[in-house]
Amino acid sequence: MDSEPGSRPNTTEPRRQQGYWSDGLGHAALRSAQVLLVLLLIAVAVFALRQVTLVVIPVLLALILAAAIAPFVNWLRRKGWPGALATGTSFLLLLVVFGGLVTGIVFAVRSEWRTLVDQAVAGFDELYALIQSGPLAIDSAVIEDTRDAVLDFATSSTVGNGALAGLSAAGSFATGFVLMAVVLFFFLKDGDKIWTFILRWFSAESRQKADLSGARTLEVLGNYVRGTAIVAAVDAVCIGAALFFLGVPLALPLAVIVFVGAFIPLVGATAAGVLAALIALVANGPFVALIVIIVIIAVNQLEGNFLQPVVMGKTLSIHALVILLALTAGTILAGIIGAILSVPIAAVGWAVIKVWIGEDTGDPAEVPEAAATREDELQQGTEP
Repeated sequence: MDSEPGSRPNTTEPRRQQGYWSDGLGHAALRSAQVLLVLLLIAVAVFALRQVTLVVIPVLLALILAAAIAPFVNWLRRKGWPGALATGTSFLLLLVVFGGLVTGIVFAVRSEWRTLVDQAVAGFDELYALIQSGPLAIDSAVIEDTRDAVLDFATSSTVGNGALAGLSAAGSFATGFVLMAVVLFFFLKDGDKIWTFILRWFSAESRQKADLSGARTLEVLGNYVRGTAIVAAVDAVCIGAALFFLGVPLALPLAVIVFVGAFIPLVGATAAGVLAALIALVANGPFVALIVIIVIIAVNQLEGNFLQPVVMGKTLSIHALVILLALTAGTILAGIIGAILSVPIAAVGWAVIKVWIGEDTGDPAEVPEAAATREDELQQGTEP
């Protein structure tokens, strides 16, 4: 029935039909619910992964090492080496280098760890005494609490040094190392087949982006590991040589700590430098400690302004604040291993996001043979 002339239109029925979720507040509520659901899924995923860190961490390490050595494997294959021989040689070489490096770090630092801690504490106390005698008013309680907290953290590994705790830690390390070695071998041997199998889960429209995301992941991880290793080696050699020629004790373990600290951007090299300066302050006095600080600053400037841009390029094209937040989250979730892995994971995440939002469309001519091979395998239904 038509409405009478001059009567007001009835807007209640259309509004009722549209529902209460069609206005601005309704859209905001729906979006909030979606965000909360995504955050809930992320929290559940993180919680689940934390329960199986003995599996997750070796797999991540294997992926990073495979990405770092993949160019060497491809180079051997281009030189005419059979695929199995190139993979086996690269695998054994990487295991020898990685195992020797870890063993050297452990033995170089472990035998001198107690002395390192004692010297660092003595250096902190001497620095604190100098600050107290200065003109600035310092809250001694806050400084002493910080000192005690750092000391407790540094010596906490000696608290549970019982036979059972040591046996459990050794067993977990051995299990993780064996698992990492096995996964690494299969990544090097069947990486293309495994990735082709994963791509079969994507639709034809999103498969190209997924393939490019995988290529960017390997590129970022490989460049990050190789670049960071070069930068860490240069830092360790330069700072270690300076400590040796200045007569600072414990130069070798301090150089090793500098090498490991370089894998933790922003804070790792700074913490290692502070430790070296404190030990130099105790053993050699304020003048030598000042020279050590100058050397560390010069090396850090060389690293930031020359080495990293040249060696690593745009691998870490993420803001320093994002790196800091990733370091904090990684440290909370998985300790020192989480701090080391968090930055490359964040870099990979940003590279993948750029692919899926269309900012990085890639160059189809970058890997034509690999892309064509994967496409043929996908069409033939090849499984790994």
